[in-house]
Amino acid sequence: MINPGLSSLFIFLVFLASLLAVETKKVFRAVLFMSLAGVLTSVIFVLWKAPDVAMTEAAIGAGFTTFLFLMALNRIKGKEK
Repeated sequence: MINPGLSSLFIFLVFLASLLAVETKKVFRAVLFMSLAGVLTSVIFVLWKAPDVAMTEAAIGAGFTTFLFLMALNRIKGKEK
């Protein structure tokens, strides 16, 4: 059985992390908050009994996308010097 209170808590946390990602002034923090939102979304999918979707979200949404953004930031900072 899905606990609606726990699901609502994680949905709120995803909303909060997403809002922080948009509102923060530092790009690195925005990437970290975006990654946190992806991980929390994975937890929601596990709670909703969708482990396949959770694994995909964790691997692509939180993992690979964060890696790409961090690599892009690293490349941009390298060209600024």
